[in-house]
Amino acid sequence: MSTQRTAPPTVYDVAAAAGVSIATVSRVLRSPDAVREGTRDRVQAAIRSLGYVPSGNARGLAGRRTGVVGLLLPGFDVVTDERPGLVTDGGVRVVDDRRHVTQPTASALYFDEVLRGAETEAWQRGLALMVAAGRGPSRDVIVNDVAGRVDGLAVLAQTVPDDLLEHVARRIPVVVLADDRRSRGFDSVSVDNAAGMRTVAAHVIAGLDIRSLAYVAGPVDSPDDHERSIGFRQALADAGVDPASVRTVHGDFGRVRARELAHALLEERVPRAVICSNDQSALGVLDAVVARGLRVPEDVVVTGFDGIDAGRFSTPPLTTVHQPMGELGRAAVRAIVDRLDHPDGPPRAVRLPVEVLLRESCPPSLDPSAD
Repeated sequence: MSTQRTAPPTVYDVAAAAGVSIATVSRVLRSPDAVREGTRDRVQAAIRSLGYVPSGNARGLAGRRTGVVGLLLPGFDVVTDERPGLVTDGGVRVVDDRRHVTQPTASALYFDEVLRGAETEAWQRGLALMVAAGRGPSRDVIVNDVAGRVDGLAVLAQTVPDDLLEHVARRIPVVVLADDRRSRGFDSVSVDNAAGMRTVAAHVIAGLDIRSLAYVAGPVDSPDDHERSIGFRQALADAGVDPASVRTVHGDFGRVRARELAHALLEERVPRAVICSNDQSALGVLDAVVARGLRVPEDVVVTGFDGIDAGRFSTPPLTTVHQPMGELGRAAVRAIVDRLDHPDGPPRAVRLPVEVLLRESCPPSLDPSAD
């Protein structure tokens, strides 16, 4: 059998087979609903018959676009398992995981949802999504290997220096996730972190009449955590609670670290409520509370923020502020496409709503008779 390959069909071959111009072929590929049904059917039949696959480079030259949008996640590590004894060609390994060290990271759970949303929106628009992940990519990688290959780029706030984003934005649209960056000239997509945290904290403080509080914050350089901390302080002010009376610790948005911090808090004094800046931290707090033989919510109320699936299945189920993580990804792709279609005009910000989900870890009322 011969393995010699023939030259791949071109857009000119498709146009000739369908009896149309190459511009019509391009319209069928990009906006099929804009082409009359009979013409569209002939072009699509020619594409199938010839086995034609559009070339990204050719599309870029013809329309000055690649049909690819980028999602840059510089702080999202690509995790490799380097524990000793890893078998790479089969076999079984037994791991002592009583401390849950194999739990997925908070960033992985968050970005999984954002990525899924971006992929869905790109696919529905006939676009490809290029994802660049890893810690600390170089300036050259961001400018050339990523920005040089896409029509627009979505990037998490404060993971890439502003001067580098400004450089990239001179070439392609840049959309910043999780922070309103209009003051820096960027379109942005974020959620209402402050209002969400203010609402859930107000329920704990005013709704349940709790004043003995601990707050597990996230990394000090996180825009999300900054906004949530503002919302928490607003709830304290609304209820006339002195912030100095609240025991505040900073975690890393991870379950293991939050568990360690919670053990220390509980050793010192058991607060009536622990409000956490994200769900992974809240799950770590639940671990520590249960390990001490305390009941949730009878002894300690616990709340989180994000709305990850693990919170629905925790014991007890976690009260949280659900943010639409998948919609963040979808909105970022929409913002890129909108800026490509309308390049002029001031920077735009999309602020997505959140919802407070009251579950057993912090119910609507602590009075059993009210259920």
